[in-house]
Amino acid sequence: MKILRTPDDCFDNLPDYPFTPNYVDISDGLRLHYVDEGPRDGRMVIMMHGEPSWSYLYRHMITAVANAGYRVLAPDLIGFGRSDKPSEISDYSYTSHVNWMQDWLDQMHVSGAVLFCQDWGGLIGLRLVAANPDRFAGIMAGNTFLPTGDRDPGDAFKKWREFAKTVPEFPVGGIIRGATVKPLGEGVEEAYNAPYPDESYKAGARIFPALVPTSPDMDGAADNVDAWKVLSQWEKPFLTCFSDQDPITAGGDRAFQKLIPGCAGQPHRTLKGGGHFLQEDVPEELSEMVIAFGKTL
Repeated sequence: MKILRTPDDCFDNLPDYPFTPNYVDISDGLRLHYVDEGPRDGRMVIMMHGEPSWSYLYRHMITAVANAGYRVLAPDLIGFGRSDKPSEISDYSYTSHVNWMQDWLDQMHVSGAVLFCQDWGGLIGLRLVAANPDRFAGIMAGNTFLPTGDRDPGDAFKKWREFAKTVPEFPVGGIIRGATVKPLGEGVEEAYNAPYPDESYKAGARIFPALVPTSPDMDGAADNVDAWKVLSQWEKPFLTCFSDQDPITAGGDRAFQKLIPGCAGQPHRTLKGGGHFLQEDVPEELSEMVIAFGKTL
């Protein structure tokens, strides 16, 4: 496996991202980056990003939630952000992503944590919960799902998957801009491009949509069926916080609420004015929800 590592100076002077980098060495000779902010004795809140973002997506929430007394951990998935980037599309699979993050979870000694997950952060994060239910005290899910490959993913997703595979230059920052409602601030689009000095660094970002299980025989589909068996018995708090303007995951919140016992009685919200990347559009509301949710555990 050829591993690429984005030069540190690519991350200099990013807007609203003053966090000191932290790294752990995980399996396959990879180095994984994560943000670690807030008091070490505070309840852990793990914020997991998806495609094609990185922990920068959570910058406003990290600050607000850490200032409220929580220990916020925001990892960069392998292939994203400041984490290492295997250079070949074939280096990535759903199973490998879950295994890499399980390794990180073990090294962080996670206990009593809140998971906040969006996009692929849910596809991976909810698998971690299912495999380690005693390590988590509650879950917050926004604009995500856990597919088992037995349902049509819809035209919007199919177009996105084809675009990611075939576009000559994969426009990471432009994708973020196109999936938010509010204009990105000065330098923000460039910050999303920062992990990728050239196209060779983008194999992980390009292949992610094609790794979503859309048939029962795809990698991860059977494991997700097993994960749903655990989640269907999950009685600890599970809160949905989807946005109102995301065509990819619309309706996923209702599925969670129907199938997961821990959703009963929770103050679920549909956040107005949020696109797919609701952390960009409504970070204040999301931060307030995380802070309030943690106080109930």
